[in-house]
Amino acid sequence: MHKILTVVLACLGMVGALAIDTYLPSMPAIGRLFGVGPVAVQQTLSVFVFCFAFMMLFYGTLSDSFGRRPVLLVALSVYVLASIGAACAPTFGWLLACRAVQGLAAGSGSVIGQAIVQDRFAGPQAQKMMSHIMMVFGLAPAIAPVLGGWLHVTFGWRATFVFLAVFGALMVVLCLRLVPESLPVEKRHAFHPVAIARNYLMVLRHTRFLLLSLSVGLAFGGLSLYIGSAANFVMDILHLPETAFAWLFIPLIGGSVIGSAWGGKRAGRHTPERMKWIGYGAMALACMLNVGYTALFAAAIPWAVLPLALFTFGLAVAAPALQVMALGLFPHHRGLASSMLSFIQMMSFALVSGLVAPLLFDSAFKLACGVTVGLVLSFVSWQVSLKLKEEQPAPVPAELT
Repeated sequence: MHKILTVVLACLGMVGALAIDTYLPSMPAIGRLFGVGPVAVQQTLSVFVFCFAFMMLFYGTLSDSFGRRPVLLVALSVYVLASIGAACAPTFGWLLACRAVQGLAAGSGSVIGQAIVQDRFAGPQAQKMMSHIMMVFGLAPAIAPVLGGWLHVTFGWRATFVFLAVFGALMVVLCLRLVPESLPVEKRHAFHPVAIARNYLMVLRHTRFLLLSLSVGLAFGGLSLYIGSAANFVMDILHLPETAFAWLFIPLIGGSVIGSAWGGKRAGRHTPERMKWIGYGAMALACMLNVGYTALFAAAIPWAVLPLALFTFGLAVAAPALQVMALGLFPHHRGLASSMLSFIQMMSFALVSGLVAPLLFDSAFKLACGVTVGLVLSFVSWQVSLKLKEEQPAPVPAELT
């Protein structure tokens, strides 16, 4: 049963990843069809991710009040409708609006999935479960742009959004049949605006939680920089066609899957601190190789992508330990903590892909340097969090919860 739940929760996390990655090969064609430039087309990604990050703030709290399953099912249904709307978009504005609604709905799976893991597991077992989820989830970004490229070449860009609608509908069916409610009624918090505001303030005042969340978000920023620059990196820098996105995404996600599998097996043998050091060490080595190669040579396959596999391997080893440590600071508000963690991570993704990527995606060397800067900031955030004393979240008055 645990294996089935792992696969379903990972697939729920894929909903957002597929919506980000599947249509990337179609971005130039969308621009040509609607007569808009590459910066405008880039906003179909940025708007999605900003809305995705914003709504992540609320899915945890909503599921803490109304249960995990109802919130999940409503959000997935909205996602299906928005995907159908995007597939039928007659104008660029219509497409942008549907992408915004998609983003608002897509974050439910990853946030509520993390909360379900915390509801049912603890300690090394929770870390192992999250590693396994990350391993299965990691298949989405590897498969999505390859599938999207072939869908685009065969049927046109609208077919990618039809695929997203079908996948969302499948998730509704799987949740109805295979995902039980993990939060009993007696453990739910009343949906009270004052209590909700108090809980958010409680988390925002927890410096250690914010630093740990920021360390995760900044480390993932390296991955988001290449995802946000995928079309330019593959077609302009590497001079490959729309059907060749596998050259970027298979190393990116292959390293993540291998790192998640390796980390999951060692979650009970190594301390979380050791796992983090191993992960950061691998990411640092990858950055040095990437910067050195792109400084000396013109980017070419396979050397331009091999360091990316090592980077995501390290990221997959370090991230679950950081996430479990951050979520463990709020044992009585797991949904809220999961929302805040996911929000910070995805807001980092949105800022990097929407603002930083357009400044760097014309050069492989610039991209390599951008990833390195993000890693340094992530490492500093983690180290500062270690120097802080353990903080306890302020209790919420019983009458408000």
